[in-house]
Amino acid sequence: MTVFLTIVVIALFGITLWQMSKILKLSQNSANNSQIANDKDNNLQGKLMLAFVIFLYLLTIYCFVQYHTFFLPESASEHGIDYDQLMLISMVLIFVVQFITQGLLHFFAYKYRGKKENKALFFADNDKLEFIWTIIPVIVLAGLIIYGLFTWTDIMDIDEEEGDPLIIELYAYQFDWRARYSGEDNVLGKANVRFIEGINTLGLDVSDNYGKDDKITNELHLPVNRKVIFKMRSQDILHSAYMPFFRAQMNVVPGMITEFAYTPILTSEEMRNSEFMVEKVATINKIRKEKSKKLVAAGEEALEEYTFDYYLLCNKICGVSHYNMQMKIVVESEEDYEAWLKGQTTFGEQLSAQASN
Repeated sequence: MTVFLTIVVIALFGITLWQMSKILKLSQNSANNSQIANDKDNNLQGKLMLAFVIFLYLLTIYCFVQYHTFFLPESASEHGIDYDQLMLISMVLIFVVQFITQGLLHFFAYKYRGKKENKALFFADNDKLEFIWTIIPVIVLAGLIIYGLFTWTDIMDIDEEEGDPLIIELYAYQFDWRARYSGEDNVLGKANVRFIEGINTLGLDVSDNYGKDDKITNELHLPVNRKVIFKMRSQDILHSAYMPFFRAQMNVVPGMITEFAYTPILTSEEMRNSEFMVEKVATINKIRKEKSKKLVAAGEEALEEYTFDYYLLCNKICGVSHYNMQMKIVVESEEDYEAWLKGQTTFGEQLSAQASN
């Protein structure tokens, strides 16, 4: 790093001397006008401006066509539909304004390029123009912000009394996740990291009866078309619960409980069999197959075939194994979910088994 900084300093010093020599040369030879742009230079620069904006538009179109598979598929949650709609409106506005303003900027640079016989027109102000380019952005931005605020409020308005929401705790620690399901009472027991000891890895308060029927798992199962309220805790540092296919993300902060809620609308199987995901998985497996040939030729083990699953990820760089901090999410029917949950042991049963041992 020291060598790199030294090279940078020397390079900057050299550039400074070069610029100073140019200034000195200009000051000593003011009569020489060889560096003043002429009509030929202006024509060239004007054409280059037109060429650049055409290249910019072609590059944009190419990127959309070539890399559209890198986008996320349709949202797997109810609120994600509104989220995607807001994002689409914002992106369309940005691209329309960018297309018009960049086109005009480069076209005017060509049309009004310097010519010896031309004289610039100067006027101090134009109230009409100023009104137009002020009021239009104000109206557009105000509409977008108001629409965004209503969408944000709808997404973040968590009402535990509405319907029959499922309450789940997401517990983050370096470098893994745990899910805690409230029992039949649908109330999570109290917990504190100070209570972590032995099998009590999440720090549940053993004196709180509400926690006795809680179930702790290392895989997150969710019933489709049922609202889920997530209560999030961190054991150590700042993490971020990121579920991109559900358009959900919330920081998990030590010492406090953060919340987020959504309703899954597509099961894991439905997303896996969607046209978008079938094509994407086929592309991934084609790449993995080619890499496997090289690995096998080098005497290493071939890569396994990829199968799509939802995942809960950490979206904060929380340490050396941050990349591996993930938990599988399974969205299934209410019947399959109930059958899976029934097979999980409660915290009270774990305490009883420990006492018996």
